[in-house]
Parts: sequence; structure tokens; C-alpha cells
Amino acid sequence: MRDRIAHDGDVLVIGGGIVGLSTAWAITRAAPGTRVIVLEKEPDLARHQTGRNSGVIHSGIYYRPGSLKARYAVRGAAEMVKFCAEYGIAHAVTGKLIVATDREELPRLHALVQRGRENGIPVRELGPAQITEYEPEVRGVAAIHVGTTGICDYTAVARQLAEASGAQIRCGARVVQVDRRPDLGVAVRTAAGDVLRARVLVNCAGLHCDEVARLAGDDPDVRIVPFRGEYYTLARPELVRGLVYPVPDPAFPFLGVHLTRGIDGSVHIGPNAVPALAREGYAWSVVRPRELASTLGWPGSRHLARRHWRHGAGELRRSVSKAAFTSAVRRLLPGVREEDLVPAPAGVRAQAVLRDGTLVDDFLIRQGVRTVHVLNAPSPAATAALPIGREVARRALEVLEQVR
Repeated sequence: MRDRIAHDGDVLVIGGGIVGLSTAWAITRAAPGTRVIVLEKEPDLARHQTGRNSGVIHSGIYYRPGSLKARYAVRGAAEMVKFCAEYGIAHAVTGKLIVATDREELPRLHALVQRGRENGIPVRELGPAQITEYEPEVRGVAAIHVGTTGICDYTAVARQLAEASGAQIRCGARVVQVDRRPDLGVAVRTAAGDVLRARVLVNCAGLHCDEVARLAGDDPDVRIVPFRGEYYTLARPELVRGLVYPVPDPAFPFLGVHLTRGIDGSVHIGPNAVPALAREGYAWSVVRPRELASTLGWPGSRHLARRHWRHGAGELRRSVSKAAFTSAVRRLLPGVREEDLVPAPAGVRAQAVLRDGTLVDDFLIRQGVRTVHVLNAPSPAATAALPIGREVARRALEVLEQVR
């Protein structure tokens, strides 16, 4: 009885963001002839985290040495630059400043220097005068310059991965049911009623990855808690030459409000991090009661709120008050005015939270019977997409070999 059914493909990838498409590309490169199908629920690729981030190619300086984030970001940054150059995708290696705006931040800045060196990242320590050589309008008591940071067009990267993979790409295909049978394979039903069968299922569904895991019969024991990141565009982009970041709070996995000159020359400011009221809640007006109830019903959400309420209150204040947001920006960029900030599209971060309220701080990939699930891949997942895709592909091909 084993595998005695007609399969539409060997590997079925759910999710047409950069991680899912990198996985499809890596599978077909590692095992030519493998039939890969990518299902994306939206009418086009890269509509969520991939297409709504700041476009930064992260250096890997923030992440714990030895972690997947550290290893994959450092490796992925170099590979992403090479990929963009090979396929003619807009990109630039700009470097960035991480700026301490008061002396209390200096120990954390110095710790970042050490972490960068442990991760093999060249960093240069700067004093106030040297900061202004890089960014004349930025003020701080000290900074570090990270030369390997860059920017690119991740949506273009995702589309190129889709084309180069040779995979069958199906957009507008939202998966609503998964039937997994260990001896036969995996069948999925889409909202349109189509049924597709494959030997292995790879879950790269981002904001919905935990839901897809449960559809497949695997309990991930984590819940995606969506955090909206709100951005502004700087009306006077001449105030910022490149990329400028604050010193991050190590207790929270968000990098704080930063300044990013994108590949198109515009300067984005943000994001903050506020709870979203839906998995794709790009504004306060977007509320999906079932999704909100699921988030609030997860014990980890309540533990998280109790643990970080002070930090969260500040983020909420900056969300509802443009004056408060501007005040936060002025710590780095004193010359900015409230009228300089023009609202820009928001993003939503898919953050996995454990039952005890712990924020999962590394990439999380798990395997089940005929399944591979990517359960935590927020920033710097776009930077690290090529190494992540290879690892997921390796696991998927390993499962495929076992069931053939």
C-alpha cells in the first residue's frame, strides 16, 4: 500500500514568501528532478513579511554566538549580496551605525562590539566626532560602524527564487485542510476546493505557520503572536545618509526605531512593535475576533504581557501619538520635526511565543511525519533566507528519501 497513489508533486511547500521560495530553490538545486509545488494564499508572492520589511541585509551582530540566527545571518548576508549581484537585483552594501545616545547605553554597546567579534563581524568603534563624519545630523555619545550591513529589494529576490527554482507556483491557493497518512503521503485542500497530493509537506506559512502545523496534526507547542511594526517615511531624506540604529534592549527581540535609507533613496523610520489585532493586522482598524481570541487565549500571551507591560506601554504610546514617535526619533536625529514624518505601510512580525511567555529568540524548524515546519522565522529571516532554505530543503529531502 505504501505510496500507491498518484502524487501531484514530491514536495509541497505552503507559503510563497522568501523562506518558502528559497526552500523550493534549494530543493531543486540539491535534487534536480524533484517536483516541487508552492502554494501561496495571496494573489501574488511576498505579500507579507517579505514585502513589508525595511529591506535591510543584516550583518548578524545582534544574535547570540552559535545560534542559527547568528550563523545564518552572517552567512546569508554574504550570499544575499552575491545572489543580488548575479541576478541583477538592486542592492548595496552600505554599512550602518549603532548609536548610543546616553552613557547608560555604553555597556550594551560595548557588549555588541564583543558579540560582533565573536560572530566574525568587523566592527569599528566611533566617538561623537566620528559619528558626524558618517551621519552629520545624527548625535550620540558613541557608536559602532558595521560595514557588512546592506540593503536590497527582497520582493525581487523572492520572485527570482520562484523563477529559478522551476517549482510549480500556485497563487490564490489558501490551504484549509491537510490529510496526512504516514503510508501514503500528504493531501491538502484549498479554499477553492482543489486537492493536491505530495509525499512531503513543508510549512513556511509565516504568520499562519502554527495553524498549518496543527492542520497537519503536529502540535507545535508555540503560538504565533503578531506584532505590528509601524513605519514613517522621512519627508527630508537628506537628513540621513545610510542606516542608523539605536542600541537594542537585550530583553526584547525588537531593534527599536531606526533610520533606513532604502534602495530607492527614500528613508524609512521605524518600526515600533505593538500587538496586532489580527494575524495580518496592518492597522488598528483590522480586527479578526477569532484570531484575536486565539492569541489572547494562549497562556504565553498573558505571561508575555505581564512581563513586558512597561515596554509595551511605551510602544503603544508611540503608536497612537505621532509626537511621542517623533520624540523617540529625535534621540538619534535631533533635527527631525513632526511634520517630517509621513505615514508608510506597516508590517507584521510573526513572533513565536512559548506557553510560559518566552519569546522564541532563534529560528525554529521542526519535523513531523512527512512534514517539516518553519515555526519561527522573523527578522533576520530575509537576510538568512538562503541558508534557512538549504536547511529546510535538507530536512525535506531526508524525509523524502525515507518515504520513497
